Parts: sequence; structure tokens; C-alpha cells
Amino acid sequence: MATGTEQPPSGTDPATAARPGRGGVHDPSRATISAAHLRTDRWWLAPAATAAGLLAFVVYSTWRAFANGDYYAAPYVSPFYSPCLAENCEPMKGGPNWEIFGSWWGLSPALLILIFPLGFRLTCYYYRKAYYRGFWASPPACAVAEPHKAYTGETRFPLILQNIHRYFFYAALPVAGILTYDTVLTFRDASYEWGHMGLGTLVFLVNIALIWAYTLSCHSCRHIVGGRLKHFSRHPVRYRLWGWVGKLNARHMQLAWASLLSVALADFYVYLLAVGAFADPRFF
Repeated sequence: MATGTEQPPSGTDPATAARPGRGGVHDPSRATISAAHLRTDRWWLAPAATAAGLLAFVVYSTWRAFANGDYYAAPYVSPFYSPCLAENCEPMKGGPNWEIFGSWWGLSPALLILIFPLGFRLTCYYYRKAYYRGFWASPPACAVAEPHKAYTGETRFPLILQNIHRYFFYAALPVAGILTYDTVLTFRDASYEWGHMGLGTLVFLVNIALIWAYTLSCHSCRHIVGGRLKHFSRHPVRYRLWGWVGKLNARHMQLAWASLLSVALADFYVYLLAVGAFADPRFF
């Protein structure tokens, strides 16, 4: 019979014991299981593949962002470098080359613009799940205990900054618009004459379609469109848009990976053209 004077198990911090769940899976309020987990399948394959994929993109994008070269091959400009905001950008005829930062910026111009799409993806709900599991093992998989002694979620610094995801969504919209303009400019040849189409045009078309699909499938976009409505019947247009965004949102994970791959391939294609690996095949 409980007397109200029971003490926590020996060696347990009373402050932690007073808050059930604060000690993670090893909290005294939870059942004690000696085994690390009871799964017999290869549960580690998914987080390992996720970590490998994200690490490969981080290494590649870091190299390209600091390369400060080979990012323009008329009429294509790498999505990592657009729009160019410094005077040290390569000349791009007709492209969004705005010398806002002047000549004092001596580093790669990609570092001025990548913070926005990078911040959008880093704070994305799916990517949080991906790198939480893949790199921090929090948790590594379903029904597998995480190695951390305590769990605070996203209530403390730095993870509390994840809450600014909706603001990065607003910043990602104009970036996607600029990349759309860049895609329109690919319907030119190397002499900037309109009415032409090359293999790079198809690469950019696929990339911008995936970028828009990923951006609009964002949870914040779905909430902005119709998440705060109390009566859908009074807002039929927003309800219809909310339904469309909801269908994209159901494929958010697939779109996240597909757009991540496509933006890297678009940049790599421009790089190959810029270094003279081959000439852009033209269809007409």
C-alpha cells in the first residue's frame, strides 16, 4: 500500500524521479528491460543509409560552395550560386546577378545564398527525423532505445531554433522563384538566342519541378494554406488548395530526397559543362 513516503530507487536523482519520463528510456518510472532492444531484423540499415546519403550531399555541396568557380556555362547557372549577390560573380547575361554586397565580399558568392535553402531543409520536419536518427541516434529506429540519458526534445538551445522553420519557408519561396527564372533562361543557346533547348534544359526543368513540389509539400505550407481555418465550407478555395498541398505532403519524404538529388545533379551538370568535359547536347 502506498504511504506517500516512498523514496526513489537507490542512486536515482530525486529531481529526475519526480518528473516521469525525464530520464529517457532508463527512467525509473518505465519497465526495466536488460536487452538494448528486442528487434531481430537489420533495423540499422535505414539510419545508416540515411546518414550516408546526407553525408554525401554535405561533402559535395561544401566542396562546390567553397570552390568559387565552374558554376556558369552559358546559358546555365548552378542553383548553388543563383542569385549572385557579389561583384566577384562570373558574368551571367540575363541572369539574376545582383551586386548587393559589392566588392568587399571575397569568399564564394554561393555562401551568401545557400543559407536560405539550407536553413529551410535543415529545419524541415522530415530532415529533422532523418538526421536525428541517422547521426544522433535519437532514436536510431522504432523500438530501439536511444543512447542518451535524458530527453529534452526541441525545448533547449540549439534545437529550439528548429521552430523558425516557417520563416525559412518564406525565404525559400523567392529562391524557388529565382531558380524558375533561371530555368526559363535555359531555353537559349550559348549565344543567348531564344527558341533553343538542350539536355541541360531538361535537367533544370526536372530540378525546378521537384524543388517546387518539395517546397509546397512542406508542413508549414499546409498549415499556412488551411491549417488555421475552423470552417472549410466558408473558404472553398483555400480548402481546395489545402487538399492539394495535403496530397503533396503525403509524399514529403520522397520529394525531399528527390529534390536533394536533383539540385546536386543540376549543379554537377553545370560543373561538367564549365570544365569542358563535354558540350551540351542541343535538341533544337
